[in-house]
Order: sequence, then C-alpha cells, then structure tokens
Amino acid sequence: MFYRPAEGHGLPHSPFYAVVSPRPIGWISTRSTAGDNLAPYSFFNAVSSDPPQVMFAGSRKDSIANAEASGVFAVNIVEEAALHAMNATSARFPHGTDEFEAAGVPKAECQTIDCPRVATAPATLECRVVQVIKLLGDDYMVLGEVTGIHLRDDCLVDGRFDVTRYHPAARLGYHDYAFVREVTALKRPG
Repeated sequence: MFYRPAEGHGLPHSPFYAVVSPRPIGWISTRSTAGDNLAPYSFFNAVSSDPPQVMFAGSRKDSIANAEASGVFAVNIVEEAALHAMNATSARFPHGTDEFEAAGVPKAECQTIDCPRVATAPATLECRVVQVIKLLGDDYMVLGEVTGIHLRDDCLVDGRFDVTRYHPAARLGYHDYAFVREVTALKRPG
C-alpha cells in the first residue's frame, strides 16, 4: 500500500501514528492564572543535550498556551503504574480545571521554575520555553531548555537511571501503548 497523506489512506484509522512508534509520552504540566494543568503529549522528545532541550507539539490547547504565556513547563515521565491516571488527564476538561485534582495525581512544586510537577513521576524535567513554533496545519511545537531534573530515588541503581525500575510508557498507534521491560546494552564501535 502507498498513500499520500494529503489524499487520505482509506483505512478506518490513520496508520501514521502506528508507523512512528513507540513514542515517549511527555506528561506536560503548566500553570496559568486560571490554575494548574496536566496533559499528555505523545509528540514529545529530547532534541539536544548541551544544553539539554526538549520539545512537545500539538494543538493550541491549555498546555501550549500556558507554556507560551508563563515561559515555563515541566515534562513528567509516565511510568506503567501511572498509565490510567495519565489517560484520565487527556479528557477535555473545561478551561481552568486542575487535571491533577480531577485525576487524583499527586502534585509538587518545581524548584527552578514556577510550575507544578507530578510528585510521583520517575523523572521530571523543569523547562524554560526557548521558542514556540507554528507548524503546518493547526499545531504548534514548544522547545524548552531543561533547567532542573528530578529523579526518583528508587530509579537510581549503581549511579544510573534505570528504566526497568519503572517501565516507561510509550505511545503506539491507535489506542495502544507499550512498556519498557527489557534493555539490551550495545556500545558504539570505535
């Protein structure tokens, strides 16, 4: 099968999301004058390491508008144990709803920015907005510099952050998710 995205695929669901997978989930927390916000984004990733920078992208909903207005956001890493809570925060709540409270997610304050974070997340990246970029269509991409990193103590093993301790959730296509349970080490040649 071959199709041009602009002409459609004729399938019941878009295969694009399944082809580009697994995708890490950025559980984005923000703050505004209307309150605190928490929403998952599967279009999220690290884009640079020196200085560390990340991006998330989607339609101009509360998270993107809040990050742009406040200049900060936090990326909370989603573990298998938090999958249902994360999914609950993807509901379309009325503007100003605190998704932390609505989904029963424990909240803590960030240290380098004025923003909430998921208190129980295996890791949280505190970020300052570098740029908000309008993409084709109705989406926006937020680039952020990481200014602080929280690591949950039980995820540190022998000086390394061990993903097998919390099983990161990843988005596949459709309504499907995967979890990292097995890791293989492979050193680069040379």
